[in-house]
Amino acid sequence: MTLDERLQSVAVLGAGGKMGSGISLLLAQQMTLLNLKPEYANQPFSLYLIDVNPDALEGVKQYLQKQATKFAQKQSDQLVDLYRNRGESLEGEALVERFTRDLMAIVKPTTNLDDAAGAQMVFEAIIENIEVKSNVLKQLGQRCPETAFFFSNTSSIPIKLLNENAGLDGRLIGFHFYNPPAVQKLVEIIIPDRVHPELPDLAYELGRRLGKKLIPSNDVAGFIGNGHFMRDGLHAIQEVQRLQNDFSFVQAIYIMNRVSQEFLIRPMGIFQLIDYVGLDVFQSILNIMNPYFPDEDLHSDLIDELVARGVKGGQYPDGSQKDGFLKYEGGRPVAVYDRERQTYQAFDAGTWKAEADEKLGPLPDGYAPWKALLKDPEKDQKLAHHFQQLKAMNTLGAELAIRYLKRSKEIGEKLVSDGVAKSAEDVNGVLMYGFYHLYGPICDFV
Repeated sequence: MTLDERLQSVAVLGAGGKMGSGISLLLAQQMTLLNLKPEYANQPFSLYLIDVNPDALEGVKQYLQKQATKFAQKQSDQLVDLYRNRGESLEGEALVERFTRDLMAIVKPTTNLDDAAGAQMVFEAIIENIEVKSNVLKQLGQRCPETAFFFSNTSSIPIKLLNENAGLDGRLIGFHFYNPPAVQKLVEIIIPDRVHPELPDLAYELGRRLGKKLIPSNDVAGFIGNGHFMRDGLHAIQEVQRLQNDFSFVQAIYIMNRVSQEFLIRPMGIFQLIDYVGLDVFQSILNIMNPYFPDEDLHSDLIDELVARGVKGGQYPDGSQKDGFLKYEGGRPVAVYDRERQTYQAFDAGTWKAEADEKLGPLPDGYAPWKALLKDPEKDQKLAHHFQQLKAMNTLGAELAIRYLKRSKEIGEKLVSDGVAKSAEDVNGVLMYGFYHLYGPICDFV
């Protein structure tokens, strides 16, 4: 069965969530474009949006309608030709309205798994829990045709385990989108040892149609992305513990967040990133990975403590940031969580921040932030100069940054030596395309 044929009947599990809604949008666009081709004009197309929450399904419907309108406005030239090939002359608002209506016509929201019994491709984007994922995949596997293929968006659970638990007989592959799926270019493809011979090629073809950068990872818990991110985050937490010999907890969190963002020139600090993902999600991924790495301690008492207190981070339905390690106003951090007082200490309250900044020392001369370098044609030269200066500086900030850089490289190299990634280029690619880093961890800066 070809990809075109499979795209006529697709289901998304967890469609009401942020990942599921983004995946649903990408699929809805592709399915509608395919349906507009003359040879498929009279063929039924169905995109089953499955979620346990009816309100979430209503939300994703509104999201798809809004995004379909934007897509049609941007792709008007392509759509004019597609409709013309079908004998229809449309342009302007009429074109936008027609495409939006055609896209929404294939969308079928439901809370009932039975409604998706005819799906030939199923995309799973539900909670990162082995039992829940396995159970839902098993139920849908029993309902769908024996020819159906399954794509899991898991970011950490071995595909082999899910396949065995769900009884899918090699019809499951890891297809890990990055958040938000409609914007992020990266998809990690995880191909287990036991896989249907047609599935890998079809997955790569689908990824290319969706305009994604495809990087393979071996079927090892955490894969490349979280294999690096979890250990990267744990390094920062360990540094916080060490820094508390000389600083308060609030200062230590602030210091490591600033070092990882400004001194390492990343898009956000490590504790901002953990907040963005969610401390509870970070905890869940550690719990999934830890049993697979008995020689490492992939666990954090601090994360457990904060999650138990309800300090979880994550995002609201509108995409705004919830408070976690840091407190946010207008999307920007303005305070740090005080572990002892169980409240937030504002950046502008007292002298603690100024004292921490003074101890860190200055940034290298000519420092440019991540955003300024993102599209700078001289980015590589400026990065090399930045880190060369850091190595020559005798300050706390430089010391912490270089140690962080070395640990990041060590993590990346181990992912290659352990066979999780095929090459240093794949590790670097995941961090650059999935996390928007300007450079990969396995670099010449160390």
